[in-house]
Amino acid sequence: MIRKVLLSFATSIFAGLLAFGVWQWIESTRFPAPGWTPLEALTISSLWLGNLPPLGPDPSNAVADNPDAIRFGHQLFFDTRFSGNGQVACATCHQPSKHFTDGAALATGMGITGRSSPSIVGTSFHPFIFWDGRADGQWAQALGPMESTAEHGGSRMQYAHLIATDSDYRQQYEALFGVFPDLSDDARFPARAGPVDAKANPEVAAAWDAMSDADRTVVSRIYSNIGKSIAAYERLMQSAPSRFDQYAKEIQDGDNRPSSILSRDEVAGLRLFIGDGRCIECHNGPLLSNDSFHNVGTPHLKGKPFDFGRSIGAHQVVKSEFNCLSEYSDAEPLQCAELRFVKRSGDDLTGSFKVPGLRNVTKTAPYMHAGQLADLDAVMEHYNDAPVPLFGHTMLTKLEFEPHQLQQMIDFLHALDSDLTVDPKWLRAPEQPLSQASTQ
Repeated sequence: MIRKVLLSFATSIFAGLLAFGVWQWIESTRFPAPGWTPLEALTISSLWLGNLPPLGPDPSNAVADNPDAIRFGHQLFFDTRFSGNGQVACATCHQPSKHFTDGAALATGMGITGRSSPSIVGTSFHPFIFWDGRADGQWAQALGPMESTAEHGGSRMQYAHLIATDSDYRQQYEALFGVFPDLSDDARFPARAGPVDAKANPEVAAAWDAMSDADRTVVSRIYSNIGKSIAAYERLMQSAPSRFDQYAKEIQDGDNRPSSILSRDEVAGLRLFIGDGRCIECHNGPLLSNDSFHNVGTPHLKGKPFDFGRSIGAHQVVKSEFNCLSEYSDAEPLQCAELRFVKRSGDDLTGSFKVPGLRNVTKTAPYMHAGQLADLDAVMEHYNDAPVPLFGHTMLTKLEFEPHQLQQMIDFLHALDSDLTVDPKWLRAPEQPLSQASTQ
């Protein structure tokens, strides 16, 4: 009797161990062990945020790291008076609570634009900004929306008068840039004037055309300094290390099987990211962007003209009145290499858009240049299917991943989440000076 019981018990134990072994084999096939080859370890190490060099100076912006400019730019960033209707600020579309995006498919200011609002976090490291790269610096980027009819909808003359008549702003401006020009002659400096869309704002455009070249230069200098102050504030916005960075640091230090800071699914997603998913071809380096432009066959917006992206943006940045080589830049020509050698033509530019960095990407839905993809599930399906673009050429090929593999890559992207390195006070609107309170 005892022998039967022992035999039954042993059989049960054997069956259990067999089942466990089969389960382990299935799991090891589906989720490979976290050991990495030397090449894989080197690739993962290259993504570690600790390998990002310190942020260097911006030669085109002499006040880029000036604490007074940072404080001034902080105020300007949140001030809705810098708009045509007094209701739109930079922070309207670049909301700190949404990782400096707005959560909308298309940015909305005084109108609706044709593209989504990309995050400003980390843009100080990128040579070109905007989805099409039509700006080659943060201060140039800051100025574009301020005269856009669909965004801020104002004019540089309006903004110059605002600085002139706000005692607090004028004092801060003069501490940074010297004596503020005399704009009191209404005949020379009308209330509103700027090189805006003549069809949308004919009076503002006509007033600008009527001004002398010298007076237009005076106003544009003030305008460029507004942008440089905003850029000084934006340079503060950088991502802190994530859980992935802790994992990558252990690998860089020589641990081929690092700690369990990442889940098994996240590790599997990382393996796909640097391997069969080919994500690493464009999303590489510590910011997970190669700063290039690619056509990935993003769906066309129905009822909208085709967006040619970089093929137009490359020419716009070269012609921009506020680029690194402009008279308003503080840089020497030899310090503007990215602009001087920018690629301006080629079929590969058609329908191409900037490769965004992926740090904190889970916080910036919807995705793509016009918010065509609502969430990361849609993004993964898009890359899995590799659709043929309407125009231009794509480097994508079908991945044919299983659903659980797509989810694993999403899990890995969550491992890139982190806070910002900046003091939280910079993520809130500043206290309003009395000079502003009395005018609103």
